[in-house]
Parts: sequence; C-alpha cells; structure tokens
Amino acid sequence: MTRFEVWAPKAGRVEVEAAGSLHAMEPIPGRPGWWAAEVPDAGHGTDYGFRLDGGDVLPDPRSRRQPYGVHGRSQVYEHHRHQWHDQGWHGRPLAGSVLYELHVGTFTPEGTFDAAIGRLDHLVELGIDIVELLPVAAFSGHHGWGYDGVDLWAVHEPYGGPDGLKRFVDACHGRGLAVVLDVVYNHLGPSGNYLGPYGPYFTSAHQTPWGPAVNFDQADSDEVRAFVIENALSWLRDFHIDGLRLDAVHAIRDDRAVHVLEELSAEVEALSAHLGRELVLIAESDLNDPRLVTSRDAGGLGLDAQWSDDFHHALHAALTGERQGYYCDFGSMAVLAKTLTEVFRHDGGWSRFRGRRHGRPVDRLRTPAHRFLGYLQNHDQVGNRAAGDRQSAVLDAGLLKVGAALVLTAPFTPMLFMGEEWGAGTPWCYFTDHPEPELARAVTEGRRREFSRHGWAGEVPDPQAEQTYRRSILDWSEPGREPHRELLDWHRALIALRRRTPELTDPRLTRVSVSYDEDARWLVVRRGAVTVAAAFGPGEAVVPECGEPLLVSDPGVRAESGTTRLPGASVAVFRRK
Repeated sequence: MTRFEVWAPKAGRVEVEAAGSLHAMEPIPGRPGWWAAEVPDAGHGTDYGFRLDGGDVLPDPRSRRQPYGVHGRSQVYEHHRHQWHDQGWHGRPLAGSVLYELHVGTFTPEGTFDAAIGRLDHLVELGIDIVELLPVAAFSGHHGWGYDGVDLWAVHEPYGGPDGLKRFVDACHGRGLAVVLDVVYNHLGPSGNYLGPYGPYFTSAHQTPWGPAVNFDQADSDEVRAFVIENALSWLRDFHIDGLRLDAVHAIRDDRAVHVLEELSAEVEALSAHLGRELVLIAESDLNDPRLVTSRDAGGLGLDAQWSDDFHHALHAALTGERQGYYCDFGSMAVLAKTLTEVFRHDGGWSRFRGRRHGRPVDRLRTPAHRFLGYLQNHDQVGNRAAGDRQSAVLDAGLLKVGAALVLTAPFTPMLFMGEEWGAGTPWCYFTDHPEPELARAVTEGRRREFSRHGWAGEVPDPQAEQTYRRSILDWSEPGREPHRELLDWHRALIALRRRTPELTDPRLTRVSVSYDEDARWLVVRRGAVTVAAAFGPGEAVVPECGEPLLVSDPGVRAESGTTRLPGASVAVFRRK
C-alpha cells in the first residue's frame, strides 16, 4: 500500500491515477490545501500522476523518480531499499578542505554516476577532500548544465537516477570524499515545470532574470518554504549528501522577518546534530554581503561559506589582462592584494561595472577565511564565456602554475573545476537539449544576441547542437601526456604542500599580508613563516628575500644578496629560516 499526498490549495477535486486506476483524494484535516489517498496495490515502482479538477495527469511536485522524463508520469520510489555501506562516515569539515566541482554529464564520456565512480581514485590521488556536483535534479532533455531542473526531488535519469546517485555518494564516502550538491531554489526551468497548476509556487510580486520569483514571502508561502526546506533536507538525509551549494541566493527574494536561508540553516544544523554528521551550506551570491556567513546569533543568516567571485576576477584579470565586462574593476596587483587580505574587492566602494557602490566589508578579525571559496575556474566562469574556453586556452604553462599556486595557498577554501588540474584542452560550453522547437530556437538566438551586445565577433557555439555538448566532455587521455602531466603533478604537489603546512590552512585573515610592485608585476603573500612569491610579467622579478624554497615552478628561482629572483611567469613557496 502507498499513501499519496499532494498540496493543491486551489483545486476543487484531486485524483491520483496509480496502478492502472483512478482514485479520489480527500482533504487532509488540519492541513489546508493538502489531499491524500491510499492505494492498496501501489508500491515501489508504481507509475502514477495527479489529476486536478479532471485535467490531464501531471507529475508529482515531490516526485522521487521520473523514469520517463520530466513530462512523463512519476514513479513510487522507496528510499529505504538502498543498502548503504557508509555507516562509519561522519563527514568532512569545510575548513582545511579542497573542493572539486564536477558535472556528471561531461566528467566522463558515458556521463553517468557509475562512470564517474571509476574516476574517483584520480581525485583521491590529487588530494581532493570534497566533490561538488553540479545540479542533478531532473531537467528536460538528455544533457544540460542542470540549472533548468523542474522536478527538484527526483534525480536526472540519464545520469543514473536516484540509485545511481546513492552508489556515487557511497563510493565517495568509501574513499574519504565528502559530496556537496548544487541545488537551485531561485527559479525552475522552462520545460516540464508543472508547479503552477498545483498552487502559488511563484509570485509576480518579485521578478528575477528568469521571470516571477519563487514565492517565499507572499500568501501561501509557508507551504512553498516547506517544499524547499524539506527538499534540501531530503538530499542530506536520504542521499547522504554532506552539503548543499545554493545557487544565486541573491535571486531568492524574501521580505519576511526570518529569511528562508536563515530558516534553512537552522534546520540543517538540527539535522546534522541528529545524524551525527558534518553538514554544510555554501551560497553563491552577487551581493558581497558577509552577513550570509555570519552566525544567526550575531544577526547573520548562518550559512557556512560562500563563493568569492571577487578573488576569481582579481586573479583571472591579473593573469590574462582581460578587462571587458565586470573585469573592468579588476586586474591590478593592488586589487588582487586586497582580495587576498580583505576578501572582497567591492566592500562598499565604487564599482565601475555596476555604476554604483557595492558590497560590505568582511570583519577580518572575526570571520575566518575558510568561509569563502577561492578558485580560478568554475562552471560559470568557463561556461559563460562565449566559446567556453578555459584559462589553458589563453595562458602559458607558467602562468597556469602561478594561478594554481595562488588558489591553493590562499587563505580561502580552494576549489578546482574538473580538468583544471591538468590544463584540460577541452572547452566547457553552455549546452542544452530542449525538445520544444520554439524554446530551442529562443535559447540559441538569445545566446548569440547576448555576446553580440558585448562586442563578441567570434563564433558562439549553438547550445542546442549535440556537438557543443560532446566537445565539453573531458578527454581522459590528456593527464597521461605532456604538457598536461606536468601541470597535474604541480597541482598534486601544491595540495600536498598545503596539507602538511599549517600556515596554508590557517583561516585567520589577520595573519595574511601582501606586498607587490604594480609596474614590475610581482606579488608576495606572507602567511606566518611561509611566503608565496609570484611573477606575473614576462621578465625576471626581483622581490625581497623570501627564505628557503619549499616548492618552485621554475628551477631558475634563486636567492641573491638579500633578494629573491623569479623568472618571468613563475611562482615559488618559501619558508623563512
């Protein structure tokens, strides 16, 4: 027997079609808008859907499985049937860890959880602690980034469905790897979104780049908030996920006294205590507001960490010389130095790109740097370039090593994007697989218009072309040959150095100082007795004496009469004598 429940507050009649027959549902006493029915011959694997006021059969908003795609019927899925093997797993702390962002569909040619399991030993040997998965909630079509998910409780079937995700998490835990999952609560995708007929999941009171906002603060929003929070807890509880990366929280509009993110952080904290397992919440935000990662008792929202795009922009612009778009506010050694010591470049000052003041300062004394993720690549900063090109397409090996060293020795929690560790030659493009011709055409044309407005004159790959997706799949033959092998060895050496050097995992921003020469294009980061010196320019850089070398990217690094000489485009880590 299976008990079916659904929230449909505006419906006058609700039925569930299951096990080949139609069953009337009754209102649930004390739960306004909720309907329920028990179907004796329905169980694990039974296909079903709901009819509202005699309309078409719709998938369940809380469907645990969509085996026929997002437009098909839901299927009963019982979580307790999976046999877990991670009973001794208690999670990993974010502080001191190295993250690795991974897209299941392009991590391997097969694009499945099971195929990804076959590559986990590579991550262990690299020194990774936490795998961060791009969204896996069910979305329309076979391939896509996952940010157009519409069945938030179901796992994308082409990846391997719910059982595949559980096998992947189990395999990660068996190797000592934690798993963070990217979830999207600021909007749903345009294809297969059937929430509207059920109830006021969206509101026109707020607008987002994707249309009406998710209803977190208007009438009937209690149930919408519960829908999102319970979904988050389900990933952590039922799939043994160790944390969530919350996409674009600046687009979560909530004017209630207790923000939904604050409520979520309290619920996750309670679940962590119950499970006896480390659980984390990581936000992506464009607000530059440290209140996101400030504790609730200090007036913040209580999240554990947030991505730091300012550090990325400062490092990328310094390495590449790019100044278009939001990079116009970055590029100097001074700006990079500020992000290394104060986190945000925009902390209340003027932003030329925005045409206004932006951000709020981080309290360096009270806020540990591990609450901010630092990176040189991620899915956005690669995939949202016109051609999906990585830094390896525009930088030589020397500067790639400089970038890697500054990410992995910075005070932040470092994150790599899949393939970055060997300088992958494959791009990572924006790709979609919408079956509706009009939507497909709109996506293709919109992408081209976007980059045309930015003055881009080159080719913009068609997101709907299967070749665009195929080109984005990692080439696993690359790590075994040069020049990729040398860069991979460099990343392994850096992560190993970080792990055995206490100064490099010390999250205290007050113990970080930076000196630089704008004209000579060099920068020196001091963290206790450890110094990282980097030369960005093509010519030799002469920096103050640094100490005994621990790791050098170029054998030409040498000490000489109170100074250290670095060849162009090189970096070295030292310990003071």
